[in-house]
Parts: sequence; structure tokens; C-alpha cells
Amino acid sequence: MTQIGIVGTGAWGTTLGILLARTGHKTVLWSRTEARAGELTEARVNERSVPGVEFPDSMSVTASLDESFTDSELVIVAVPSITVRENLRKIAHALPANSNIICATKGIEIESGKRMSQVIAEELPGFGAARIGVLSGPNLAPEIASGKVATATVAFPGESAGESVQKMLSSDVFRVYRSEDVTGVELGGALKNIIAIGAGFIDGAGLGDNAKASFVTRGLHEITRLGVAMGARPDTFAGLSGMGDLVATCYSTLSRNYRLGVGIASGRDLQTVLTELGQTAEGVPTTRAAVRLARELNIEMPIAAATHAVLFEGAEPADAIHDLMGRTLQPEVRY
Repeated sequence: MTQIGIVGTGAWGTTLGILLARTGHKTVLWSRTEARAGELTEARVNERSVPGVEFPDSMSVTASLDESFTDSELVIVAVPSITVRENLRKIAHALPANSNIICATKGIEIESGKRMSQVIAEELPGFGAARIGVLSGPNLAPEIASGKVATATVAFPGESAGESVQKMLSSDVFRVYRSEDVTGVELGGALKNIIAIGAGFIDGAGLGDNAKASFVTRGLHEITRLGVAMGARPDTFAGLSGMGDLVATCYSTLSRNYRLGVGIASGRDLQTVLTELGQTAEGVPTTRAAVRLARELNIEMPIAAATHAVLFEGAEPADAIHDLMGRTLQPEVRY
């Protein structure tokens, strides 16, 4: 039985633990505190993040670094992007030298503009880049936790680790494809959250399905443009971690980022909606990071800029969308 160590006890970390334990692996969730580890161990369910889904027998939760990682062949990082660097510093000394690491966090570091796998590589200088990968795709945690089928893409710089992790993660309810475009897979998963917030603006403001379809399509074009400028392959954004994740996140009420957009368009302020969600909405910090990156790379990202204006500059969602309609006319360019 393969052991997989998971950094984080939130919705996605818990869901991955449940999913992989059901398919024959031993999964160990690492909690930063003894109190939380004890609470989850006793309850055998994470009511805060994955309510109603009991932990399989082969899944455990602990605050012990040794129990979580010493025997783990694979380590999955599934914590909010703003805490990835902090968490890696705490666990770095406990990670086995021969393990592979995948980041399941979909975000960009605000201050540096770095992708999460780059942050991990910086904090784990002893690990070669070939053993640090990413997992992304249309993965709404509540559906996966309930046993519904899903797909994802795992990306590593080389084939060896990618094939190994692909086999380890795949099952009859979770089909995993592999890629070597780490940058594209990672950016697709992170940047789509910006578009999902805007999709929520449109539905919350009652602007209609035509407007939403246009917004999502142009949003895909926009995140592809930034991704290519950062070294990604354009075709990656037409795959599961790009278009697939974008569609799921923009059209499902299970999506936190979509619900955030709806809430703000309904007249509530950002902090109120975040409190109501009770969980991280990665699109908020990612919007800050993306707008900064676009400026530095001289990339036009009007949708990200409009989302930023609503979240942080006091603009009204309906006004921001209408401003996009008034931009200078231009040809439709495809990658």
C-alpha cells in the first residue's frame, strides 16, 4: 500500500485524501495543529470543509511530520496559495529525498508573481525540478468527495515522474492525463478563478447568458495570452486545466469564486462575502497577482483589470462589464 502525505486539511486536501484512500492508498493529512488533528481524528469527518463524507479506514490526520511524510512516496500540497511558502518551510526537513511532490493549490504568489511550483522549488532547493509537479483540472471537491467521476491533468517537467504519479492517482472515478507543460497547467488552474468571479458578476447582475458566454470565451483568450507570455504552450489552455477547469468553475454553484462574484453583484462587499463563504477564494489574491504580471509583461488583460476594479477599487459589477463592451473594436485573434 503506497503512502501519500497531504499538506492541508481544507476541502481539497481532505477530498484528495478521501479519493486516494478509497482507491487503495494510505493517505495521511498533515495538520498544523494538534487540536485540529485530534478533532478530525475523533470525528472521522471534516464537517467544516467536506460535510457528511466519512474518512476511509486507510486515511488518517496527524500533526506529526514524521507520520505524515517519512514513508510517503508522494507529497501533495493543498493549502491556500498565501500559505504555501510558510507551510513548506515547516515541513521541508521532514520530506523524503526520493519522494515526488505535486502542488494542488491553484494560485499565484502576490508579491513575487511566482507560480506555486516555483515557490516550492525555492523552499526545497534539494529537490530537483523533475520531481516537482502540479495537479489541475475541473475538480469541484464536493462532487469528487461524493464519488462522482472527474478528470485532471498532472504535469511534470519530465516523463518519468509524470507517468509514475499519473498511475498512482488514477482510478475508475478519477482519470488523470499527463503533460510536461507545468507552466500552462498551473496557470490555467490559477487564472481561471479570475474569470469565474466575473462570471458570477454577470449572473448576479442578471446580464444574461449571451454576455456570460462571451465573457468566458474572451476570458480564456486573455489567460492564454498571459500564459504564453510566461512560457506556456497555447494548446494547454484548450485542455482540462484550461478550458475544462474554466467551464466547471464559471458555471457551477459549487465554485467558491463564482459564488463570490454573485455575492458581490448582489450588493454585498468583498469581506462580507468571503466571511459567508468560510473558505478560501483563490481568485481574489490571484487577481492582484495577474494584474501586476500583465503590467510588467505589457500584456493587455481587460477582464482581469475589470475584476480588479470591482474587488479592490469600488467599481460596480454591471458598470465594469459594460465598460468592457465599450472598448475599441478589434479583430478576433486566436492562438
